Amino acid sequence: MDRIRIVGGAPLKGTIPISGAKNAALPLMIASLLTKETLTLHGMPRLADVTLLGRILGNHGVDITIAGKRAGQSTSDGQTFKLTAAEIVDTTAPYEMVARMRASFWVLAPILARCGEAKVSLPGGCAIGTRPVDLHLVALEALGADIQLDGGYVIAKAPKGLVGNRIHLGKVSVGATHNALMAAVLARGDTEIVNAAREPEVGDLAACLVEMGAKIEGIGTSTLQIQGVPSLHGAEHAVLPDRIETGTYAMAAAITGGDVFLKGARADLLQEALQTLRTTGVEVTEEEGGIRIARNGHGLDAVSVETQPFPGFPTDLQAQLMALMCTARGVSEVRETIFENRFMHVQELARLGARIDLKGDTALVHGVNGLRGAQVMATDLRASVSLIIAGLAAQGETLIGRVYHLDRGFDRLEEKLRKCGAQIDRLSG
Repeated sequence: MDRIRIVGGAPLKGTIPISGAKNAALPLMIASLLTKETLTLHGMPRLADVTLLGRILGNHGVDITIAGKRAGQSTSDGQTFKLTAAEIVDTTAPYEMVARMRASFWVLAPILARCGEAKVSLPGGCAIGTRPVDLHLVALEALGADIQLDGGYVIAKAPKGLVGNRIHLGKVSVGATHNALMAAVLARGDTEIVNAAREPEVGDLAACLVEMGAKIEGIGTSTLQIQGVPSLHGAEHAVLPDRIETGTYAMAAAITGGDVFLKGARADLLQEALQTLRTTGVEVTEEEGGIRIARNGHGLDAVSVETQPFPGFPTDLQAQLMALMCTARGVSEVRETIFENRFMHVQELARLGARIDLKGDTALVHGVNGLRGAQVMATDLRASVSLIIAGLAAQGETLIGRVYHLDRGFDRLEEKLRKCGAQIDRLSG
């Protein structure tokens, strides 16, 4: 099992290219199930989850080709995927596949919408909480689907097709909004999705569906209006830049007292997180083609933050912010309102010298003068990268185990950090 070794203390200086967003790329790939024609996606990140979802979609009959590198391109430009689901050959998504990646549960809606039936394994729990799928099922039932649960599987049927209706999501859910949207675009009549997630990745999926011939209004708002169409066609779409990767590298630059240009980053996708960084004393400058993050000699100030659905502070940056606040002046308060069990990085940060008290859904981070390298273990994707951030600032050597979590969500992380002066390498075996 691979580990990552960091010798901390070096400020990051240089340019980091921001990859396409994983949380947009996955639902965009799944949207290929909605049409017989080819969906071309540009700027796809090189991630383990993207590769795995490609295998899962192949099981349903999706042919995927990945274009080779063109003249003048570098690995930072992302990949081009061509996905063609001329025929859906299998309407079942088995447990052994869905259990490996929760996002694969989203195949339920497009397969049901196109084939009139789908059998998809329940994803079960995961490391950061239960994340139930009941909202997904309520949405599909509202569109006329017959839903049965049997042997750990969702069996959905709509032999005469789905019918438009009003869907009210009782809780803001990105996944349920994805599923409701992909079902509604092929339903007969009009659908209204109320309390829809406003995350940019939902908007990116909606924009791609419109390019495929869907009729959607209210993109970017909490109410989506969909006029169903009989079929969708092929399209070309560029994946939006990853706001979580942007925020992660911004915090890495901040904790090391560096000066980094995040090439391709879009400030409108994470205004709340950037404002939080400014509050800590970090310079955040929007420039042509990206965002510059700098902290030259200024100490970090403590902040109080609570995670919220977009446009609030993202839960996927909570662990990274906590790592940053470990060396801030004063006491920071970080409240997690989205997921339970999302403080598992705290005990590992403590091994590096952090002082963090947990009180229910709130962490009190007492700033310390400095962190010290140690051997630590990643527990999930965002927790693992928070340890990278802390390790970059810690004196001495930090060894991080279970880094396969990182490969699920960060495209060539060590390479990007090394080019900015970090002493970081991967140890195999």
